[in-house]
Amino acid sequence: MKTGIIGCGLIGWRRASFLGEDELVMCADVDEERAKKLAEEFDCEYSTDSTKVTSDPRIEAVIISTTNQFLAEIATDAVRNNKHCLIEKPGARTLVEYEQLMNVAKEQGVKVKIGYNHRFHPSFLKAREIVDSGEIGEVMYVRGRYGHGGRLGYDKEWRADPQKSGGGEMLDQGTHLIDLARWFCGEFTDVKGHVGTFFWDMPVEDNGFALLKTDSGKVAWLTASCTQWKNLFCFEIHCKTGLLVIDGLGKSYGKETLTFHKMKPEMGIPDTETFTWDEDDSWKKEWVEFRSAISENREPMSSISDAYGNFKVVSDLYKTH
Repeated sequence: MKTGIIGCGLIGWRRASFLGEDELVMCADVDEERAKKLAEEFDCEYSTDSTKVTSDPRIEAVIISTTNQFLAEIATDAVRNNKHCLIEKPGARTLVEYEQLMNVAKEQGVKVKIGYNHRFHPSFLKAREIVDSGEIGEVMYVRGRYGHGGRLGYDKEWRADPQKSGGGEMLDQGTHLIDLARWFCGEFTDVKGHVGTFFWDMPVEDNGFALLKTDSGKVAWLTASCTQWKNLFCFEIHCKTGLLVIDGLGKSYGKETLTFHKMKPEMGIPDTETFTWDEDDSWKKEWVEFRSAISENREPMSSISDAYGNFKVVSDLYKTH
């Protein structure tokens, strides 16, 4: 499949690295030097004009990995040009931007996916397999913590500007937690919590706390922070007869580990099995799944309508603040 990438930063490079047999035809970035470097590395054309990619008749699918203020605008242009799109999360800055993009995608009949990459981490794929097998019963509730410590000048970067980002830490790392919680629990109809700025001098939150509940009574308790200081990822899936604990995402978040505690019939200390992974092939698996959805004419995982649910939770949480 002939592909284009718009946004040639770290994520754009990462996406280009995992296209497999699909061909990168053109990349674009407002920073010409950045676009040129990616083009030289992956042997493709480049431009500083995103419309050169979105309107190119050779290109079938576009990856959009810009900062948040451009995501929905560029994606809408690509969709109107009948391109399938993989858009980095959160996909838009506002519900209105999301809804407009969803409407255009429905009219054009193309596949649009939001890049909630964590679903494709090996620990989560294994956890999903265990839950779906039914061997530890129904999910009761989940708990998730995700955080980093920022860096000098973090409060001056684009993520700290609500006009560019659309929100703070809950919209950034927090939506990964929300996406995973919805994947295991279903739709949340009761949204409570708090967002606040505790440390960084910026008009968006540096910490978010969410208490979410489904109509059937499943609960998610989630916290996202950029005052964590030591990078942390932990996600717990509590089922009727077992517990799954995922720690780490590799690199600075620590070795990716899934600890499986299975209740014994007599209860007491559970049987425990631990899985660890040294490599993260989630980016490759995510692209393969998106590519398959296009060829099979089905909705991809983390489709735009699915990912809209994540954004709606954050929007509702912001209203409670």
